[in-house]
Amino acid sequence: MMVQGLIGQKLGMSQIYSENGKIVPVTVIAAGPCRVVLKKTKERDGYEAVQLSFLEVPEKKLSKAERGHLKKANVPFAKHLREFKGDLKAVEVGAVIGADQFQKGELVDVTGTSKGKGFAGVVKLHHFAGGPETHGSMFHRQPGSIGSSSWPSRVRKNKRLPAHMGAEQVTVLGLEVVEVRKDENLLFIRGAVPGFKGSILFIKRSTRK
Repeated sequence: MMVQGLIGQKLGMSQIYSENGKIVPVTVIAAGPCRVVLKKTKERDGYEAVQLSFLEVPEKKLSKAERGHLKKANVPFAKHLREFKGDLKAVEVGAVIGADQFQKGELVDVTGTSKGKGFAGVVKLHHFAGGPETHGSMFHRQPGSIGSSSWPSRVRKNKRLPAHMGAEQVTVLGLEVVEVRKDENLLFIRGAVPGFKGSILFIKRSTRK
């Protein structure tokens, strides 16, 4: 394959019937079309990679640096850029790469930003057991003591406390490609992937067997 991954957009979840008649829950992803913006070489950059762009936008929606970078490559203005490993000899700058980079039955790793769930307590965020629910216990869902004694007289680093939940990068490994629609640039991937409808995803060929 020319490139080991693609940039895509989550369209939502659906279900399809497998060959043996069972219902398979799938996530539908618009994988591409992506355009080759840059080829990074060991001689110039210290490593080899192919930079792809996705989701074309008007020029005014990009910064001056972003516009200059894309103009230099003589490719349309796009909002998202990402590097993937690939065969530099098999691709040329400006080439369009679509969902047909993947095949039915192949395993992929999908990276995205999980849904934000706001500020959460320790029971929901860290799965603390909490205290007794009986009347008068005065300890239901609190985190409990968080400090040490006179030494070190501070809260230790990495203490699990209430905090913002979600809205962080998550990668789901080893998901199966159930169907590829080349003409529509659609991938049907078994199971759920991070993010909300319309969020940007990075689909990479899995190293798992």
